[in-house]
Amino acid sequence: MSTIIERYDKIKLNISNINIPKQPNIIAVSKTFPLDHIRPLIDRGHVHFGENKVQEALVKWMDIKKQYKNLKLHMIGKLQRNKAKDAVKLFDYIHSLDNQKLADALAKHQANLNKNLRYFIQVNIGNEIQKSGIAVNDLDAFYNYCVKEVGLNIIGLMVIPPDDNNTKKYFKSTSELNNSLALKELSMGMSSDYIEAVHYGATFLRIGSSIFGKRS
Repeated sequence: MSTIIERYDKIKLNISNINIPKQPNIIAVSKTFPLDHIRPLIDRGHVHFGENKVQEALVKWMDIKKQYKNLKLHMIGKLQRNKAKDAVKLFDYIHSLDNQKLADALAKHQANLNKNLRYFIQVNIGNEIQKSGIAVNDLDAFYNYCVKEVGLNIIGLMVIPPDDNNTKKYFKSTSELNNSLALKELSMGMSSDYIEAVHYGATFLRIGSSIFGKRS
């Protein structure tokens, strides 16, 4: 069985074989895995890690982030407003900004805590009822609200495309939306589709099982 480092190196090799001007960042999605499972990657010098639950992340990462100052933690799961303060304390990036009340809460807490996080707006690119995210038609207004009204540092869009074999179409649409807002970063692509995401300009890939193995 291949090790975490071998799987990680294979992904890096796959990406390096794609002819693009700049290599994207790999967010190693470590949700549900204990720290001893993750530590080989930290020791290797990898810096970007993703979690989807605030409470789990606080227990796991608070101390080690003090020890390794270069670590960057990404909140990639649905974020409830009542967890916004804890999220601002711990995380460096939020990928799931998806409503105005959450934007208000995050702006308030980062002002109080004297922090300046980086944010991705989650877009519901397939207009799916069961998924979070801003509707495409509402994106411009929401982006302007976040930037001009509450002063959040929006660096890009985030997308989880529908599982209907049209991934390329959704990646292309999201990339075009990102460009229309002149945003520099783009969070898309997971274990099953990261190669396609890279072709469409993803700068942050959220890869979990292909690095850490299956979750129990």
